[in-house]
Amino acid sequence: QVQLVETGGGLVQPGGSLRLSCAASGFTFSLYSMRWYRQAPGKERELVAAITSTGGSTNFIDSVKGRFTISRDNAKNTVYLQMNSLKPEDTAVYYCNVYLWGTGHWGQGTQVTVSS
Repeated sequence: QVQLVETGGGLVQPGGSLRLSCAASGFTFSLYSMRWYRQAPGKERELVAAITSTGGSTNFIDSVKGRFTISRDNAKNTVYLQMNSLKPEDTAVYYCNVYLWGTGHWGQGTQVTVSS
């Protein structure tokens, strides 16, 4: 059974940092690309960042480039999202995602709130 468990969210002031973690189980983690999505209130879920199976390639949406970093530790079956210089518009629930045989699997999400 595929499980994705996100942790690390919270309340942070503008300009602050947070590191999200997603612990994966139930599949061979090292073989799959991983993604972080987010969904703000009243908005559609959007892809924030992606990383290939080896970690050799990453992609980000324009709004977070230069501020967010995605990484993974295949020995720990964990993917990370380091978020720096956070802005109020980064406020959202952040979800970890993997596609296996065309089916998307999601974690429960972790709330990130950027506010003074």
